[in-house]
Amino acid sequence: MNTSESPLAERARSGKPIGVGIIGLGAHGSWAERAHLPALRAVPGYELTALSTSSRASAERSGQVHGVSRTFGTAAELAACDEVDLVVVAVKVPYHRELVAAALDAGKGVLCEWPLGNGLAEAEDMARQAHSRAVPTVVGLQARSHPALAYARRLVADGYVGEVLSTTVVGAGGAWGAAVAPRARYVLDAANGATLLTIPFAHTLDGLASVLGEPGELRIRQTSRRTSAVDTETGRSVPMTTADQVVASARLPGGAVATFHYRGGMSRGTNFRWEINGTEGDLVLTAPIGQPQLSPLALEGGRGASTGLAPLPVPDSYVLVPGLDPQADAPAYAVAHAYHRFLEDLRGGAAPAVPDFAHGAALHRTIETALAPS
Repeated sequence: MNTSESPLAERARSGKPIGVGIIGLGAHGSWAERAHLPALRAVPGYELTALSTSSRASAERSGQVHGVSRTFGTAAELAACDEVDLVVVAVKVPYHRELVAAALDAGKGVLCEWPLGNGLAEAEDMARQAHSRAVPTVVGLQARSHPALAYARRLVADGYVGEVLSTTVVGAGGAWGAAVAPRARYVLDAANGATLLTIPFAHTLDGLASVLGEPGELRIRQTSRRTSAVDTETGRSVPMTTADQVVASARLPGGAVATFHYRGGMSRGTNFRWEINGTEGDLVLTAPIGQPQLSPLALEGGRGASTGLAPLPVPDSYVLVPGLDPQADAPAYAVAHAYHRFLEDLRGGAAPAVPDFAHGAALHRTIETALAPS
């Protein structure tokens, strides 16, 4: 849809702050607390006006902790609040469709975390609903908004590596390994839709596409080498029905080859390394965990007569949210840049800078189509 025609866009252009209501902003280390809260407070143009959690009592406690006066026990109440212009859905994947529907029914813009839906059918249904209601939407694929990826995109476009020949990604998921914290146990159940494939791999695939173009001929295979993990609190074994190994190959625009290997847990060696190899040079992005959307990223490069890599600091012009530190505030850093770019979209930017629900459904479709039979 054309976001410039929406009431949300009119408010953004007026200079009035966009009132944000977060569904899932708890007070005990939730993703919304670690990422969305500091991001919103670092980007001018937004105001956190309301929150909701799983109950009215817990919402009130969270409101006291975070200084938010409007607290609700249900998503429908939050979405109906006149002071909320944008609803952020930051809860576990199985609840996305229901909560997004409440926001859309209220005519509010929606930012929903990735994965958009618990499977392709849900994602397509959410995209259809959003289109029919003609409201702005954002799906939380924030890796493409990270300044390091934005700079890499420019370097590739400007010919730093020459013609791209190949690209290789090796990543460790962090979760889906030998041990699991109690609050993360739900990611071990494939039925919940939060897997090594749908989270770290998909975030990275989307980020790579933003730099090198959409992959074609994508083929994905999953393997389960671990079938259980140890609960770090109880010491008991917990079943793991998700794959802990994901391998993929693709062909990029122009014919370059792309390969991926994601493994569960953490490695004593490489946890994230993305190489872009070309006729004139190389670019390498590294991180301490294989989730570039929430990790600090280091960019290095070498070209021409150089036989090694050297750091490539991201120019200040790519840093749109200087109040956050890419190391100390890593979970919020790319999220904040996505919020900033969404404001640009609402104010009539030349081209959409953040992905909407239609984009999210398309990514779900790409991945599901590329999966090899188990």
